[in-house]
Amino acid sequence: MPVLEVGGSHVTAAAVDLTRARIADGTRRRLPLTPGIGREDFLATLAEAANGVLSGVSGASASSGPSGTSEPPEPPEPSEPSEPSGLPGAVVCGSRGGGGDTWGIAVPGPFDYARGVARYHGVGKFAALDGLAVGELLMPRLNPRPARLWFLNDASAFALGVWHTAHAESRRLVAVTLGTGVGSAFLDRGSIVEDDPRVPPEGRVDLLTIDGRPLEDTVSTRAMTAHYTNRTGRPVDGLRELTALAAVDDTTARDVITSALRALGAALAPWLTAFEADTVVFGGSITAAWPLIGPPLTTGLTHHDPRLARLTLSVHDDGEDQALLGAAVFATRGGA
Repeated sequence: MPVLEVGGSHVTAAAVDLTRARIADGTRRRLPLTPGIGREDFLATLAEAANGVLSGVSGASASSGPSGTSEPPEPPEPSEPSEPSGLPGAVVCGSRGGGGDTWGIAVPGPFDYARGVARYHGVGKFAALDGLAVGELLMPRLNPRPARLWFLNDASAFALGVWHTAHAESRRLVAVTLGTGVGSAFLDRGSIVEDDPRVPPEGRVDLLTIDGRPLEDTVSTRAMTAHYTNRTGRPVDGLRELTALAAVDDTTARDVITSALRALGAALAPWLTAFEADTVVFGGSITAAWPLIGPPLTTGLTHHDPRLARLTLSVHDDGEDQALLGAAVFATRGGA
């Protein structure tokens, strides 16, 4: 199963062997993206990564002409985004659809997953892509042209991957990714839950508030580094540097991290209780500092409801692998 995982600074393509729950050897291809990337460069980069995987999997027989040389994919045909197929997250090219593989594609929000259209307006990343019909314009760039593209949120892909590989026995699993911002997904017996009174709107923790302000004004790379700089007058280059300072007993850095993670735990707690979660998994760049962030996060959870101390808490620093696996799970199920 071929898959793509789009992050804020990269795109990774790979072929997934779901029966073995692993990335097929020699198929991973990772290329850089920048937050200000233009539309053409974005589509070209995704296609380059994807076609590299396809050629690696299928070999010359699938991608070569009579002369034995590789034939490039046909140029994209301009069109409007397809209507939703009735299967959430699916983009089909109708009569122009190919006989190739079905792809799973994990993409950060905001994104119209049913139509395959980017909605990056006013979110500080990928601004030039807002309104871009990614699915419709990417499909003809892939060789062979896919039969279908399944888009899903990157945090949902991470959750499905972790559930498939490590927590298939979990009844109600919640995944939280911590990095530039906060991502989340709620799974009920392995199925994504988004429209349910037991979960935040759209299953998105980032839409919650802390003290009347957006959650990411307290818990995000932007917020935590700004709080440190405001208190010390010293700039800090991201969470990696902030956690490194805290690890060497910079009391201000430790206090900023402790306060933010305790607040996140308190914001999560009522939703974990309402959802009757039995497992919470954490991913993202900051999880490398789990000995530092874990205790205040747990304190925030259990202060709201001591019963949450019984939760299974799990940390996964292989978020890219899990998202790739999760995208394959999603596409194999037909977007469920």
